[in-house]
Amino acid sequence: MDNSHNGPVKKSVFIVEDDEEISFVLSFMLEREGYEVTISKDGRDALNLIDSAPETDMSAHPDLVLLDIMLPHFDGIQVLTYIRNHPTWKRVPVVMLTAKSQAANINEAFALGANEYITKPFQPDEVLVRIKRFLN
Repeated sequence: MDNSHNGPVKKSVFIVEDDEEISFVLSFMLEREGYEVTISKDGRDALNLIDSAPETDMSAHPDLVLLDIMLPHFDGIQVLTYIRNHPTWKRVPVVMLTAKSQAANINEAFALGANEYITKPFQPDEVLVRIKRFLN
């Protein structure tokens, strides 16, 4: 979608992360690369944002979701399941970004539809490379 008056539409990333420092680093890094960023600090806030987007408007969802597993209220696995069952969000790439590095966690996330799995602590450059695969 290129509107000659406004230039190209920015790609958007939805970060669901309860650690403010990590959210800040990710947001700063992504905005510096030209992405539009929205942040939710917990699972309930994330589900509310998903539900507030009009179901018929495909542009109302992000181009990618960066999702932590350990979150207040609803964990990342519950949020991932919700996204994969949502009519307009189900095709949005979801990158898990979490401290949970056990094979069982990784296998569960992929089985539920995660597109990528990155463990914390992470290298910002590696995160960028991995998410750009889904945004370009």
